[in-house]
Parts: sequence; structure tokens; C-alpha cells
Amino acid sequence: MPAQATTISWNSAVLLLFAVLYFGVMMDAGLFDPISSAIIRLSKGDPVRICVGTAVLALLVALDGDGTTSYMIICSAFLPVYRRLGINPLVIATIATMALGTISGTTPWGGAATRGISVLHLDATDYFAHMIPPMVLTSGAIIAIAYLLGRRARKGIDPATIAEFAAEIAEQRRGGPARRDWRLWFNAGLTALLLVLLVLGVAELVNLFMVAFVIALLVNHPKLTEQGEVIRKHAANAVPVVLLVLAAGIFTGIMTDTGMTGAMATAVLSVVPDSLGNLIPLFTALVGLPLSFFMSNDAYFFGVLPVLAESATHYGVDATEIARAGAIGQMMHSIGPASAPLWVLLGLVKKDLGEFQRFALLWVLAASVAYIAFALATGAISIT
Repeated sequence: MPAQATTISWNSAVLLLFAVLYFGVMMDAGLFDPISSAIIRLSKGDPVRICVGTAVLALLVALDGDGTTSYMIICSAFLPVYRRLGINPLVIATIATMALGTISGTTPWGGAATRGISVLHLDATDYFAHMIPPMVLTSGAIIAIAYLLGRRARKGIDPATIAEFAAEIAEQRRGGPARRDWRLWFNAGLTALLLVLLVLGVAELVNLFMVAFVIALLVNHPKLTEQGEVIRKHAANAVPVVLLVLAAGIFTGIMTDTGMTGAMATAVLSVVPDSLGNLIPLFTALVGLPLSFFMSNDAYFFGVLPVLAESATHYGVDATEIARAGAIGQMMHSIGPASAPLWVLLGLVKKDLGEFQRFALLWVLAASVAYIAFALATGAISIT
């Protein structure tokens, strides 16, 4: 395996480890609790505002990268409200899966994109910098979809029920806001600073997360014994994926050095007209929607994506574009049977897979197509 590929695999693995540890500390500290409380207060019982607020919080907590954690936070914050008003819980499930597929599926520490970065031996910063604009625009599209779902939900709710719930919220608000520990404000400032530095690209992602985690750990858990417990707790989620990333780098190095990837790419190219070679990034994004739905991330990113990337190089298309295009399908993956966190979500909302997919499929497909359009418009993927 080439030395450069080895270095990139290690960088991706270390980035994933420290990102998971950092957001784990933030979740334990209740960083997003005030946001969910504020959203409920500002909603004034209106189902439209509640659905939009659900989308905003879901997009934020999806930065953690762990689907199960994200779903549990969203459902614990909003599911009682949905049940109180009689809103279909499939609405919260649909919004949560779209948010997770967009944010966790795109960020280099989310797991899915990490696989693509590692398997194609890419630079995480170069990959992510160009994905931020379409990711933000798609987040806006998800909020718009949440607005539409909220309007539809409001039509089926008795206005008296909404008024009664609004009165309950107003009564709770009269008690005054709870006083916040100074650490909460520090964590919010640190996270905001981290995200700004990520966008500006002032340093390697792995270095930023490493420094941020050390600071967060020292501030929130000053005792050495506590620090050890926190690391053990959250490393249990990160280490298996880290090992997977390293194994992926070794696997693809063997595939490349033995010529197997090149041979498979040649077979693919034999059926692609030369005039359509510049459309491979778009083709990857489009075919990634159904493939991500039915396949596991391991099978897709380790089996399909390297072949498409190798094919793209014959037409002068950078492999980074193929990784970006491959990540776009993660919203479809988040509602597919191969998504393990989805089964946790279905248990929380007490719905079966078929019922959920019938409700969510068209909304998620629309958001996924919008993501492809935004990626093309911003240059994250190209067709020239």
C-alpha cells in the first residue's frame, strides 16, 4: 500500500475518533438542550413551528455523526409534543432521517463520507470544503419540507387542542428560564468557533478536532478519573469505525496494486460511450440513490465507489468529485433497511418499516434530488 494512501487513511481514522469524542462530550454536557426548550417555547403550540424547529435541532445534533444518538435526542425532545398535539410521529421520523443523511452523511467524521475519503485516499479538507455550500442549501430544503409537513399536520388538529397546548407552554414560561452553568456558554462558544475554523480551513480538520476535544475535556471534566470514563464511554462508538477505515485503506491499496480495480473500471468503461464520460459524477450521484437505499455503506463505498472513481480518472474527473457524489445518497440510505439506526428510530416512534417508507420516500427522494442540483450548481460535482 502506497505511503501516501497509508497517511490519508490514518488521518481519516484519527479525525473520526476525535470528532466522535468531541461531540460525545458536548452531548453529555447538554449543549443542545436549551435549543430544544427554546424551540418549544417559540412554537407557541403551532404544529408548523414545531416541525420546523424539529428540523433545525435535527440538523444540529446530526453533527455528532452517530445516528442512534441523534434519533434519541430528537425523539426525547419532541416526541412527547407530537403525541400531545396528535401529530403523526412519522413526521418526526422523516425529518430526522433527512437531517442525519445530509449532515452525518456529508461530514468527514460522519462515517459514510469517511469511508469514501479513506477508500479513495483523499484529503478530508479538500473533500469537505466544497460540500459545505450544497449541504447548507439542502439543510434549507429540509426545513422547507418540514414547513410543508407542519402545514399538513396542522390541518388535522383541532384548533382548541393547539390553543390549550399554547396555554400550557405560556404557563411554563412564566416560571422563568433556568439558569445555565457557565460551561454551557463556553461549550457553545467553542463549538461555534470550531465550526467557523472548519469552514475557513485555517488548519487540518484532524488538528482542529484534536485541540477542541482536549479543551472541551479539560473544561467539562477536570478530574482525571472522569476524563478516563468519558473517553472509554465514547471511544466504544468510534474505535470499531476507526478500525474499519484503516482496514478499508489497506483493502483498496491491495486492490489497486494488484490491478483489480483497474480491471473492473475497464469493464465499466466498455459500456459507457465516450461522449458521456464527463457525466460520471452526475451518474454516480443518481445511481447512488437506489444503491444506497438497498446496500450497506460498506458494500457501496468499498465495492462500488472505487470502481466508479477509477473509471472517472480515464475522463480526467477527480476522485474527490466521485466521493462527494457518492455521499449524496445517504438520505436514501437513512430510510433503507440496511440502516441500523433506523430500526432504533422505528422503535421509538412505534411504527413499522413499510409504513414509514411509504410516508417518507417521496419527501426524501425530493430532498436528495435537490441535493444533487445544489451540488451541481455550487461546483461540488461537475458535468464538464
